[in-house]
Amino acid sequence: MNAPLKIMYLNPLGYSDADGIFAKMAADHKLPGTEVHVTSQPKDDGAFTHIEFRSYEAIVTRGIIRAVRAAAREGFDGLAIGCFYDTALHDAREISGDMIVTAPCVASCEIAASLANRFGVIVGRRKWVNQMQATVHEHGHRDRLAGFYHVELGVNDFQRDHAETNRRLTEAGRKAVEEDYAEALILGCTLEVGFYNQLSETLGVPVIDPSVAALKRAEYAAILKRQCGWVPSRKWSCEAPSEEEIARFGGFDDGEAFGNRIVVEAEPGATSLAA
Repeated sequence: MNAPLKIMYLNPLGYSDADGIFAKMAADHKLPGTEVHVTSQPKDDGAFTHIEFRSYEAIVTRGIIRAVRAAAREGFDGLAIGCFYDTALHDAREISGDMIVTAPCVASCEIAASLANRFGVIVGRRKWVNQMQATVHEHGHRDRLAGFYHVELGVNDFQRDHAETNRRLTEAGRKAVEEDYAEALILGCTLEVGFYNQLSETLGVPVIDPSVAALKRAEYAAILKRQCGWVPSRKWSCEAPSEEEIARFGGFDDGEAFGNRIVVEAEPGATSLAA
């Protein structure tokens, strides 16, 4: 019997209130033969409700590494780090073994590039643009980027008043499409989840939800790994540290890796597309 694909969606915060939102997203979008675990970090590691600041990212990075290592040992096929900064993406890939690791920005850009020649990114605050622009450029999409469009909402604000959030996103999207000729849009925060369908209908271009993009990109890469044998490289810049050195230095496997976990089961009798 073919085992279900196992994907982890890692909320990199010690704040689990958003986990239910991500679990619903996973249930709505995963393939029938995929099992998704939505996890978050232990609150003892810092109960951040966002990581809009680089200093916050620095604090949660150790927990991300520990969680990725734990997920790889549990036999997950793929993992998505749930922050549009792509926090610790390269670091996590080093120690992920054969498990695929992706994140919202890289996944969204890959999908946008397959749908259009130019895309814009709608972000919460102007503060985020410098770091996110560098990430988009690093992923090779400098010439496809129409621009960033901020709506002056923090991470914690997107789900408070859906009507106001949608109004601001629509206004920013119109500027991107009608003034800067963006042919696709990316929502630049994982907590903008739930708005993409209405925006796409209103603006007439594809609007990519980064949480969905990260989940589906991890799922697709896991299918390719099983079907085609395309496992992550561990050569040259992708070289992993040795287990001997990890054990000698310590700190990689200390304490609990997860503070909360919601399991979205594969549907009974469903067969993975990786069969």
